Amino acid sequence: MSIHRSAVIGSGLMGAGIAEVLAKAGQDVIVSEVSADASAAGRARIEKSLARAVAKGKLSEADRDAAWSRLRFTTDIGEVADRQLVIEAASENEEIKKSIFAELDAVVTDPEAILASNTSSMPIIRFAQATSRPERVLGVHFFNPAPVQPLVEIVSSVLTADEVRETMTGFVAEVLGKSPIQAGDRPGFIVNALLIPYLCSAIRMLESGFATKEDIDAGMVGGCAHPMGPIALADLVGLDTCLFAAESMYAETGDLAVKPPVLLSRMVDAGLLGVKTGRGFYEY
Repeated sequence: MSIHRSAVIGSGLMGAGIAEVLAKAGQDVIVSEVSADASAAGRARIEKSLARAVAKGKLSEADRDAAWSRLRFTTDIGEVADRQLVIEAASENEEIKKSIFAELDAVVTDPEAILASNTSSMPIIRFAQATSRPERVLGVHFFNPAPVQPLVEIVSSVLTADEVRETMTGFVAEVLGKSPIQAGDRPGFIVNALLIPYLCSAIRMLESGFATKEDIDAGMVGGCAHPMGPIALADLVGLDTCLFAAESMYAETGDLAVKPPVLLSRMVDAGLLGVKTGRGFYEY
């Protein structure tokens, strides 16, 4: 299956980044949002990211203009009817995501189309079961920022067809130029199954007064050669995203290692989400 027409549902931080990746790879891309305001915000994110790439010499002005010409924005999800690939990048809310997959199942006309989710931790099978074609559903988990980060997790549910997994693996590697890894449909997949317990542990250490955030981060950078400490990394990932992932994993496994720290919940309640809001555990 050769994919040329794709769509992204949602144009937040991840959705906008994924749409940019697809457009730069030559895809005809539709970006669907729930409102005109959300769509305008998504357009602005992509414009800013493309401009930044040009300013850094990583993208020519001609390639920027070509990528932009391949993007179309809409608030009518019905316009994705002819797409061969649709990637859902809505907020990390299971009910919202399931409703989107049910809607996509109704509007996408090609029976061979692939429906994918960019969820960071939620069970793919639950989204697949919201459709009449669960074998065509899988996870395609990009990392933030999607235009820069090379890794993509390909997550197959127990019902995902081998051909769909193979098609998406080839597409990610050969068309998008990313590095795919294969993950089973388990809580957190590969990366977050390892990362979220680590971040929660660091936040609990801070919460208990055991050490300052600066010393926790310095310990992991200087002591383990990590490029960034866990508190700063949580801010970069987004504290809301960390919380959603921890809640999802804890609800399914009951593992105390991913039980969300109270401090993390309070930071999210306060709207202190990290880099994307200008303030989290650190100020930006």
